[in-house]
Amino acid sequence: MAPPKILLLGPNGQVGWELRRALAPLGRVIALGREHDGLCGDLTHPGELAGSVRMLRPDIIVNAAAHTAVDKAESEPALAELLNARAPATLARLAAELGATLVHYSTDYVFDGSGEQPRDEGAATGPLSVYGRSKLAGEEAIQASGCRHLIFRTSWVYAARGGNFAKTMLRLAGEREQLRVIADQIGAPTGAELIADVTAHALRALAQRPELAGLYHLAADGQTSWHGYAEHVIAWARRHGQDLKVQTVEAIPTSAYPTPAQRPLNSRLDTTRLREAFGLHLPPWQSGVERMLTEFLGV
Repeated sequence: MAPPKILLLGPNGQVGWELRRALAPLGRVIALGREHDGLCGDLTHPGELAGSVRMLRPDIIVNAAAHTAVDKAESEPALAELLNARAPATLARLAAELGATLVHYSTDYVFDGSGEQPRDEGAATGPLSVYGRSKLAGEEAIQASGCRHLIFRTSWVYAARGGNFAKTMLRLAGEREQLRVIADQIGAPTGAELIADVTAHALRALAQRPELAGLYHLAADGQTSWHGYAEHVIAWARRHGQDLKVQTVEAIPTSAYPTPAQRPLNSRLDTTRLREAFGLHLPPWQSGVERMLTEFLGV
């Protein structure tokens, strides 16, 4: 049997870059950016995108492209809806038409962030922002299409490549004696590398057990606040020889740092279904962050 043809959209983003590596052993990966060799991978042009997908006829479509600028989405809701809802709906229809599997990534922002318990896949949604509403609409369109799919809701995504919260904290810690960081939003920093590896593992399993298709929560184990995240990063960097100026990291409430988009306070995701379905151990969030820092700092 020939190896599957895998179409990867958004290959240059945080998760997309790691997916290039993780998916390579599964089959022939076609990493399609906005435009490549006359083909269109641009989600803002659904018609041209559909033509390219039909031409390629992939066995698996992995959509790592999205509108992820949460605050900016508040002032450009039409673009967020196009990228996060309408384009995934198009991909879902194409997957159903071609008999392909669609992999898509969603977010904890589909919830309202109330309470303190981790949310499972069956929990009631209630997005607080344009971004969250557009991502939920994308999920619902995929589920309604009838295509075989894997939707992974994740949270607090970071990668060694490009900017991220930890790098920002280290830069500021080198410049200032005091930092003020939000302490009442709780979640799990989740590495793009982990997301990509779990995706590849799940696709292997799905090839043998099609009944595993569906919606899953995917996040690193454990929980912290942004304040706790910052303190962990700074303490780890100091232990590994980094000379930092910062003396105190003040814990502040979300209300002290207003943003255009409202953030959920509770971003805890219950990953039981994912772990049991695919036989996975999800590592603690600290291990992924420390690995990223080791790579970033060269220690």
